[in-house]
Amino acid sequence: MAQAADKHQGIFQSLDKWTIGIYLALLIFGWISVCGASYTYGSTDIFSLDTRSGMQIVWIGTSIALGFVLLMLDDRFYNTFSYLIYVGLLVLLFATIFNPHEIKGSRSWLVLGPLRLQPAEFAKFATALAVAKLMSTYGFDIHKWKHFAAAVGVFLLPMLFIVAQKETGSALVYLSFFLMLYREGMQGSILFTGVAMVIYFVVGIKYEDVMLWDTPTSVGKFVVLLLVQLFSIAMVYVYCHKKREAWTLAGTTLGVTLLFLGFSEYVIPFDIVWVQFLLTALLILYLAYRAMATRIRNYFFISLFALGSVAFFYSADYVLNEMMEPHQRVRINVLLGLDEDLAGAGYNVHQSEIAIGSGGLRGKGFLNGTQTKLKFVPEQDTDFIFCTVGEEEGFVGSATVLLLFLALILRLIHLAERQPFKFGRVYGYCVLSIFLFHLFINVGMVLGLTPVIGIPLPFFSYGGSSLWGFTLLLFIFLRIDAGRNLTRR
Repeated sequence: MAQAADKHQGIFQSLDKWTIGIYLALLIFGWISVCGASYTYGSTDIFSLDTRSGMQIVWIGTSIALGFVLLMLDDRFYNTFSYLIYVGLLVLLFATIFNPHEIKGSRSWLVLGPLRLQPAEFAKFATALAVAKLMSTYGFDIHKWKHFAAAVGVFLLPMLFIVAQKETGSALVYLSFFLMLYREGMQGSILFTGVAMVIYFVVGIKYEDVMLWDTPTSVGKFVVLLLVQLFSIAMVYVYCHKKREAWTLAGTTLGVTLLFLGFSEYVIPFDIVWVQFLLTALLILYLAYRAMATRIRNYFFISLFALGSVAFFYSADYVLNEMMEPHQRVRINVLLGLDEDLAGAGYNVHQSEIAIGSGGLRGKGFLNGTQTKLKFVPEQDTDFIFCTVGEEEGFVGSATVLLLFLALILRLIHLAERQPFKFGRVYGYCVLSIFLFHLFINVGMVLGLTPVIGIPLPFFSYGGSSLWGFTLLLFIFLRIDAGRNLTRR
């Protein structure tokens, strides 16, 4: 008993007090925001369990209790039972696919009497533990494709189950694990490929129907194919270390493009996309030839990048118009400026922007917001909770909240970097990546900068599942960190 007491005392002494303080501050700000977003004129008791602000107090209290329990467990428990926890959550996710209860078009909720739980929120910490366990095993090398594929498979599997639940927003969160993989040594070219795909999609879709000058050439297709060529040539420069060859290829590509562009503009108008497509095909063949001639594998990978880029671009339009749900397609069109639709898909974002803008520098004051009190903003206490902060607390309050999140992110980086074992470091960066993704996408969609995909703002959005899920993520890491200097018997 004395040893256990000493151990627990040592744990609490080793706990990172700054992170605990930031966590509590975010909970307080979060409750104030939920209270402001859910308050109705004439209501007299914001603490009643019949109100969302009252229930949020319950979720906050149970989250703190959950955090305390997590700190009481041995830190080796999380390492030992990582795979078991992961498999258990996978089974739960798979079972949820066949859930008869459909809420807002999604089957991601389990309804247990008055309690509703979303397994996707809890699968995040389980997946982070499993990835950390796999990557910390002896002999794991992220530069080996088999090992890299295994790590990616660990977080893609729950992602597929969540997509099957028609909860695309929660599924996309699992892509944040690529940030952790990059920290652990994943080649930057893989991350660059992902960024390039986003650029292709945005430019290609947004400017597909815009014509280049007086020619029958689609600006979207022309620019994307030119970018594929330039990106590929830049990779020859960086990864093959062939500077002269890269400059020669760039000069040839741009020269031919300008030549035919001038011919189409001033002589005979024609679709230059066909020239760009031919140039891209010739570049792919050239890179494949160089790979065989020089036995430099990077040429082969760059040719695959170029080929995959073209295939992705020409399939993006099909995915957007044939595979995506109508509401998802409309949201993307609104985001890209192709549709206005202020009364439909763009309504949420438009009203949110009005609410934030009306807050001014210091805001309208607690419970004095008009946009939120009159319920102009749908989901204003869940996905769009940040607009309440902007309206009631103004720029000062919004900046304070963002600075708190920045402090949390920086603290998590510090904690992750000081871990003596790879398991703790990998898990820490998983937690960091998830928080960063949620913060960037949620605040971005409220401001109209990112698509509306329906993910909560950590510690702010109303609900028990998200609050418990983020608490599990954070406090497991705090417990792992607290045990870094303990003497093992």
